[in-house]
Amino acid sequence: MSEALSEVQALRLHGDARLQHDDRVIVEAPVALLYNGEPFVVMMATPESLPDFALGFALSEGIVASPDEFRLVDVVRHDEGIALHAAIPQARFDALQDRRRGLEGRSGCGLCGVESLQAALRPVPRVAAPTPVRAAVIHAALAALAGQQPLNTHSGGVHAAGFAHDGGLLVREDVGRHNALDKLIGAMAAQAPPLRAQDGFLVITSRASYEIVHKAATAGMAMVVAISAPTDLAIRTAEAAGITLAAFARGGQLNVYAHPDGIAAAGD
Repeated sequence: MSEALSEVQALRLHGDARLQHDDRVIVEAPVALLYNGEPFVVMMATPESLPDFALGFALSEGIVASPDEFRLVDVVRHDEGIALHAAIPQARFDALQDRRRGLEGRSGCGLCGVESLQAALRPVPRVAAPTPVRAAVIHAALAALAGQQPLNTHSGGVHAAGFAHDGGLLVREDVGRHNALDKLIGAMAAQAPPLRAQDGFLVITSRASYEIVHKAATAGMAMVVAISAPTDLAIRTAEAAGITLAAFARGGQLNVYAHPDGIAAAGD
């Protein structure tokens, strides 16, 4: 069985019946990210696709500017959790010390541990204008995403982030929605050749938060499609970044909150 899943015993109550039930739950573990031997942050994450997570986090957080500046040196498993040791250029490491984060993050919060408001709301990069995508293509990607979530199928409660492109749909899962996106960004960069952010769009099984939109912008994604609701800051961030932001994308419908020109009209 995957180390991302754990077998547990549960008591199932149905009316007056009480049945012992074998169940599978998603694993949530502390994952420490260390650069040049120094700890930076601990995220609660699912221990799967960890090389993708390490690279994607470094890219989406602006710790490095390209995959060439990142090298995963070691993955060390302890009883308490997992440590991902990475090497980055000295200039990047020096800059990192200026924006130190606390050493605790949680699966529901991509900004936990940030020490100041200025650090929380970092400038958002502007993305290249998107090639308009038909709504039917978006809904097809969402349907495909629903069928490519094995961890969620076995356990429930797992987020997925997918990159829809001409070659199909690349998907990564995690207990945390931000972690799932980081894993996806890392997986895109690790493809041979790398998947270019401008050649597709992001679909995600969560709400569209500021952190999701900011990470997408840092990766160069021009469209974010969320199954659940957006936040006001996510909308403002998408407007500033030039990102087409759609949400409540389910049941054949969606709402577009920023840059609707990224979605082609029905006749186009």
